[in-house]
Amino acid sequence: MSDVVIRVENLGKRYRIGEQTPYGTLRELAARALAAPFRLFGPGRPSSPHEDSRHIWALKDVSFEVRQGEVVGIIGCNGAGKSTLLKILGRVTRPTEGRARVRGRMGTLLEVGTGFHPELTGRENTYLNGAILGMSKREMDLKFDEIVAFAEIEKFMDTPVKYYSSGMYVRLAFAVAAHLEPEIILVDEVLAVGDVAFQKKCLGRMGEVAKQGRTVLFVSHSMAAIAVLCKYVIVLDQGRVTTIGPSQQAIADYLAATTDRRTTVYKMEGVPRAVPDLTMEVEFLSLELADFPTKLVPSDADLCLQMTVRGNKAVSGFRFSVTIYGVEGTPVGSSFGPEIHSLQAGEVATYRLRLPNPSLAPGLYRFGLGVGWGNEREGIREFDIAEDVLHFEVLPPPGQNGTKPEWDSSWGPIRLREPVTTRCS
Repeated sequence: MSDVVIRVENLGKRYRIGEQTPYGTLRELAARALAAPFRLFGPGRPSSPHEDSRHIWALKDVSFEVRQGEVVGIIGCNGAGKSTLLKILGRVTRPTEGRARVRGRMGTLLEVGTGFHPELTGRENTYLNGAILGMSKREMDLKFDEIVAFAEIEKFMDTPVKYYSSGMYVRLAFAVAAHLEPEIILVDEVLAVGDVAFQKKCLGRMGEVAKQGRTVLFVSHSMAAIAVLCKYVIVLDQGRVTTIGPSQQAIADYLAATTDRRTTVYKMEGVPRAVPDLTMEVEFLSLELADFPTKLVPSDADLCLQMTVRGNKAVSGFRFSVTIYGVEGTPVGSSFGPEIHSLQAGEVATYRLRLPNPSLAPGLYRFGLGVGWGNEREGIREFDIAEDVLHFEVLPPPGQNGTKPEWDSSWGPIRLREPVTTRCS
């Protein structure tokens, strides 16, 4: 028997803009979920050859296979079709064309609100999900305490889930999905709702599940989590598969394609900030990676940033900070400019920040920049922060014959200098 548990063939999903998909009753959802474990999704209504602006293809011509025990990541920009793909695999929606074969009991953790009935309590929803997966009450009794302990919401298990916060909902939903021993687990980016400690706990649990030989499909914007958990990665772009391959290579290809759409000059004025509670007393207007218009940086080069800021009020003291992030979004290193600057209200100024050769290993990187004032003792006031800006690529150092040697990313993000070894005795 083949070990392929998910087979997707020429899958497509078309939506009509402005059209809402009705939700079925709890009985209808349960009936669909209790269908044969090897379920064939046939296409929905055939698409019209005359497309118009009222329709959009969320997925088009998507094909891939996932084997038993594989942990596969799915990445792509917002709107690439990642969540739509998981909803089709999770039997939440039907494809417009193509088909998806799924063999095995499946647990899903999609968008907040999917899978639980709002009028039922946490306890009742937990047992209902177990029943849908074909587990007996005795099996559920053995698992229940473990689920509650993981979710850490024991006091609220007899409260209807419609009163849960999004964080509580995700805690229970993940605990149920991860502990009821489905053969296939689908996880969307809902973990971003939880706190940092719970996110780490969930990632650890997913690692355990993977080691048990179960199949996991994991959608995330965290390249670090994808790189750690997933052996293979599927990259989606505008509803189509662009890359399927080993995680490190697929992530690098995805970020390289994203980087190509960027520029060495990054306009910040009018761009919404992702970080809350910024005072904006000093505001970034534009950022530039100076000296390297191609965004290709030699391995032995200094990094120069040019930053134009505006004082939205008179500020007597501020300084800049810079962080370099690696391909998976992991910080490589941070530094604070020692110089203290000042601005008058309405004054615009340009500053040049030079980082002496940071000895980065070959690969893709990006900057995070900040401007603020204060210290740990007195408190830090963050005026403005620019995240995920000025992507660049460090080239491999030339070999002795002038060629570029191969570089193994497992060697680390810093390219150490040749050590000097002496005999001590």
